[in-house]
Amino acid sequence: MTAVIQRVAHASVVADGEPSGSCGAGLMILLGVIQGDTEEDAIRLAEKIAKMRIFSDDNGRMNLSVIDIGGEALVVSNFTLAANYRKGNRPDYFNAASPDEAERLYSFFVDRLRESVRSVQTGVFGADMKIEISAEGPVTIVMDSNQLKKEGKV
Repeated sequence: MTAVIQRVAHASVVADGEPSGSCGAGLMILLGVIQGDTEEDAIRLAEKIAKMRIFSDDNGRMNLSVIDIGGEALVVSNFTLAANYRKGNRPDYFNAASPDEAERLYSFFVDRLRESVRSVQTGVFGADMKIEISAEGPVTIVMDSNQLKKEGKV
């Protein structure tokens, strides 16, 4: 499972022309589900993201998590994070999980994140979406659940 996490002042998503979700100060998360991903991947990633200290404390140091600031999150599914771009100039997405499995694990991830983050909204799985963000920092982190497994940490 791959996530692109951006610290934002606010973010919103319109799916198939209709407003779908938004968040205030917190995190914009693009989530890609890869073949072989499991619920364990979703749990590890959700816990790590919720606890990640990328918000400034009173001294201007990135020392607070989205939980600590009472922040929000917007999670949007993104199969293109499974892109294989090694050959040629047109990426393929064969590494992406099947749509049914990807939607199940995406929803599972969102439910786990909701256990600790005050407000979590979403896009619409599989829809054509337009995202607007007001990035802060910018702080952008790419996180891969396979790296968390190697570390044996959450």
